[in-house]
Amino acid sequence: MQLNLFDIEDLNNVTVSGSPHKEDVTKQQAEADEIAALRKELEEQNYKYYVLSAPTMSDREFDEKMHRLEALESRHPELYNPSSPTQHVGSDIEQRQKTKEQKQKNKENEDSVKTASGKNFEQVLHRYPMLSLANTYSESEIREWLERVYKGLDGERNVEIVCELKFDGLGISLWYEQGRLVKALTRGDGVKGDNVVDNIRTIDSVPQVIYGKTSEDVPESFEIRGEVLLPWEHFEKLNQAREAAEEPLFANPRNAASGTLKLLDTDEVRRRGLWAFLYYVPGNEVPAETHYERLMWAKRLGFNVSEHIKVCRSVEEVMDYIHYWDTARRALPVATDGVVLKVNSLRQQQMLGFTAKTPRWAIAFKFEAEKQLTRLESVSFQVGRTGTVTPVANLEPVQLSGTIVKRATLNNEDFIRSLDLHTGDHVWVEKGGEIIPKITAVEHERRAAGAQPVTFIKKCPECGTPLMRNEGESAWYCPNDTQCPPQQKGKLVHFVSRKAMNIDGLGQETIDLLYEQGLLHDVADLYNLKAEQIAVLPGFGEKSAQKIIDGIEQSKLVPWARVLFAIGIRFVGETTAKQLAHKYKSIEALREADEERLMQTDDVGQEIAGSIISFFSRDDNKRMIERLQAAGLRFFDDETGDERLGNELDGQTIVISGTFTRHSRDEYKALIEAYGGKNSGSVSAKTSFILAGENMGPAKLEKAEKLGVKLLTEEEFLEIISQK
Repeated sequence: MQLNLFDIEDLNNVTVSGSPHKEDVTKQQAEADEIAALRKELEEQNYKYYVLSAPTMSDREFDEKMHRLEALESRHPELYNPSSPTQHVGSDIEQRQKTKEQKQKNKENEDSVKTASGKNFEQVLHRYPMLSLANTYSESEIREWLERVYKGLDGERNVEIVCELKFDGLGISLWYEQGRLVKALTRGDGVKGDNVVDNIRTIDSVPQVIYGKTSEDVPESFEIRGEVLLPWEHFEKLNQAREAAEEPLFANPRNAASGTLKLLDTDEVRRRGLWAFLYYVPGNEVPAETHYERLMWAKRLGFNVSEHIKVCRSVEEVMDYIHYWDTARRALPVATDGVVLKVNSLRQQQMLGFTAKTPRWAIAFKFEAEKQLTRLESVSFQVGRTGTVTPVANLEPVQLSGTIVKRATLNNEDFIRSLDLHTGDHVWVEKGGEIIPKITAVEHERRAAGAQPVTFIKKCPECGTPLMRNEGESAWYCPNDTQCPPQQKGKLVHFVSRKAMNIDGLGQETIDLLYEQGLLHDVADLYNLKAEQIAVLPGFGEKSAQKIIDGIEQSKLVPWARVLFAIGIRFVGETTAKQLAHKYKSIEALREADEERLMQTDDVGQEIAGSIISFFSRDDNKRMIERLQAAGLRFFDDETGDERLGNELDGQTIVISGTFTRHSRDEYKALIEAYGGKNSGSVSAKTSFILAGENMGPAKLEKAEKLGVKLLTEEEFLEIISQK
């Protein structure tokens, strides 16, 4: 990723005309330096927000810095640069080139990495620039904006304002031809965007085909824009699943929606349950005089247009709308972070025009994030699967955004120090668009005499091992990964998770129980379990115990790449495991690779290579691998034909769609390959058949019918390979 960063030295070479006083030169130089620093910082934040879906700065802080940069640039026109973030919108376009260091840096954001692995989205030019909106947090600035609108209309004050909720999601532009959805572009850089139409087709609220009452209702070609979101309910389920797998949590639904929309696996996109609201029809294809009329046209055709739209005819009506929704929005099923105001008349919009990056006829008012003052009672420390120790603030209970908050994340030791946090402090806790409460400030003047500063622990709270901290990292971790209980149980939970070995019936609670009963110590112990050992445990019987044993047996079909991911090498995530498994066809080949060879693999830098070498150098890991191999796990890639189960599917290309009861999708993919077939993610004339489960994707079904591709049920497929 080549960011549009600005070198401070370039700005330092600016010549100031005339003979200013020394203090003026010093001030001008300081402001030039500040401009350079702000440009760099804001571009980096744009990259984290739009591309990684993992911002590290709040919207309010970003907006304040952007306004500061705009003010400085207006004072220094001699420092104008067309690449400044004030002159363009942030870009969500997937980068075609990334250095190994950048890939490694982004490894914790698995969704972001997946989008650039092996396939890129088509980039398409927008028919009309897809700009961002000017925004404000001040009601007085709303009144000032209206005065600018009146001035831009030559004093005309007969102006209707359409008020709409500002949904906190990802901008999308949908293109229809002859009534059919043909493209779906992200905002991108405002000029071009990524075509994510296959993922958009998984969203039930986006029509694939539209029909009008008359031929005039549906133009031959038109575009409609809106927002893709993840509802709160779906967001919470997604984060619960990620937490169980010890994957990084999404901070808010917007980040989750953005990460989801750029996934390459359309079935995973469908499972997450995105929504879409449409709010703007550009161009002249739809005859209308107002923005509101166009929205009602879209609603009649079946587009999901918000019901909470109001045409206001005075500033008082606008303010009433803002005040009402500042509270009422908390009952909505989706995240909103403000109100968008648009001039209703299309004629007046045209008169007002655009700036370089925003329309003059619209503005966004952003709500203040809700925050409350409470007391820090204590700090506890949690140990994760990889040994990372995370501090958690235990708070005096306080109501925030409709829920009772008792705990808040403290991130790491550096974060605690930056707050100068003491036990008993009165702290401000904020939720806003974040589902995870966080402490944003401390009321130092209310600190009690003798209050003790919060210090990071030196030993693991679970096993007593001295903690370690690698150079350049912010996190402390427990190195005792063979005997520290949370790490051992975490490894087991990771091993059986859906993206790893996918062993049905083994969740966190069951793993905890089996561990406490002494039946499990490491992952290899799973393959020694007996049904009668489980059946006598609380909450189990013969049937449920046998289900777990069957799931363990079926896991022996899981392919090499997922087995590599499952064994839990530090820093080797799902995507990196796939890259390594593709290059090294067996665990023996991977074990023999030195650091230099490992670093020639995509996504593998020095840190990951060192972790792999360290993993295979340890005797306990060697013994675990030997036991898993003896149990029959696939520590090899058999795509050459070795260890195949049959040839019933030789030469056939098969697409899997829907949900199944007999096996998981990944198990069916493994079976297809084991019997000589080839898996494909899309339907084409080369598709031999579709293995169709419940809730098959409508786009695949439509294409199959068009191409005459046959559909097989689970039972029919298993009969072909004689596993019924």
